[in-house]
Amino acid sequence: MPATAKSEAKPQTRLALLRELEAVADERKAQSHAWFFKTGKGEYGEGDIFLGITVPIARKIALRYTHLPLAEIEKLLASPIHEHRFAALEILVVQYERGDEMLRQQIYDFYLQNTRRANNWDLVDTSAPYIVGEHLRTRPRAVLDRLAASSMLWERRIAMVATLGLVRHGEIKDSFRIAKRLFNDKEPLIHKATGWILREAGKVSREELIQFLEKYAAKMPRTTLRYAIERFSPEERKQWLKR
Repeated sequence: MPATAKSEAKPQTRLALLRELEAVADERKAQSHAWFFKTGKGEYGEGDIFLGITVPIARKIALRYTHLPLAEIEKLLASPIHEHRFAALEILVVQYERGDEMLRQQIYDFYLQNTRRANNWDLVDTSAPYIVGEHLRTRPRAVLDRLAASSMLWERRIAMVATLGLVRHGEIKDSFRIAKRLFNDKEPLIHKATGWILREAGKVSREELIQFLEKYAAKMPRTTLRYAIERFSPEERKQWLKR
């Protein structure tokens, strides 16, 4: 039998990535995602456009293009389509993890220059801990305070969620510090993120979380408190919520 011809490798370009994403688009899911991520007028995700691709599939496709240069990733981030921006951020995370110090600094700077593109909660959560949080492990952390004071919702969420990258290495003081700065935030997405990260900090030190709650439970939004105490017993939760 004649030898089977080897199939040519597909070109791994930004346009090829876009074609792969388009090929698995699902209009029904797109409508559902648009509702779930609050894209209506006046909502936090206003104007975002979805192809209707699940996270595992979008991530699998994105991870086939981890070599893309920053110039091409920037074009993905500039897209009005949510999954394009998601793919860009997934690629950035992998490039940061694999990069040397010079590349990591470049990606960190690039990320902070493009925070307006990480403009939904899933985009922040899939990237901030792994780029900003990881980068700040060995560096000054004043940038978290600057982001926490931003008028941009997504920068404030980045400030809080980025500390998860520190929590995963046992460092929780910055999570408590940024949480305090965000107690008066009016956005439910910030209340939820703050409570979530406090809960994760409690996995590192339940004692320190309780000390923090003893001092601030009455001052934080109820949603934040509920998220923070999710791992407590039903009776403990009941007692904390009475405060």
